[in-house]
Amino acid sequence: MLISSEVGRRIGIASLARDPDGLAKGTGAAEAAVFGLMGLLIAFTFSGAASRFEDRRHLITTEVNAIGTAYLRIDLLPDDSQLEIRELFRRYVEVRSLAYRNMEDQNTTKAKLAEAEALQRDIWTRALAASRRQDAPTQAAILLLPALNEMIDITTTRAIATQNHPPLVVFVLLVVLSLIGALLVGYDTSPNKDRSWLHMVVFAAIMSLAVYVIVDLEFPRLGLIRVDAADQALIELRKSMH
Repeated sequence: MLISSEVGRRIGIASLARDPDGLAKGTGAAEAAVFGLMGLLIAFTFSGAASRFEDRRHLITTEVNAIGTAYLRIDLLPDDSQLEIRELFRRYVEVRSLAYRNMEDQNTTKAKLAEAEALQRDIWTRALAASRRQDAPTQAAILLLPALNEMIDITTTRAIATQNHPPLVVFVLLVVLSLIGALLVGYDTSPNKDRSWLHMVVFAAIMSLAVYVIVDLEFPRLGLIRVDAADQALIELRKSMH
């Protein structure tokens, strides 16, 4: 953006050399359109990124509630089948709490997600078999299986949420508009004999920071703004499983 500002300034200086009366007139409408579109795009992308960030945190809470409900309903199963299923639940919560902790390592993340899926199938199979036993209460299948289904479904919702981002063209347009805006700033300051470094640097810094925050919110497991603190709910749930 600083380079773009300098290019704009040199274009303005060249224009002044050809026409000492001043820069081209009537450019205010074009500049207003560019900066207006830039502000609108930043507002919408920031709002969307912040909304998706909150949704991802809420999904973790939803998963904790779903697992907790299913775990409590294991009490409906025959006593001799509960111990094994509860142990599977403990392992499952441990794996889920670590699944998204190291997104930089895609192989580890995929391995944890695959392990969680295997535990889901094992829990479902054993819970289904236990609920069909003759000594199992009638309410066991009616209450436990839907809770398990919800616990499994939320993992797919969370996985899709991590991939839910604006189209790439939105970010490209945001970068292009930022560079064009910097070009116009440099062009407008060209009549000054000295470079207005303050305006150039402040404009470039603010725009760069805004774009960075938007991208950081879109990938809350990789940057400075993270949802890792929400995983504490899963850790606390695991501690409560005795």
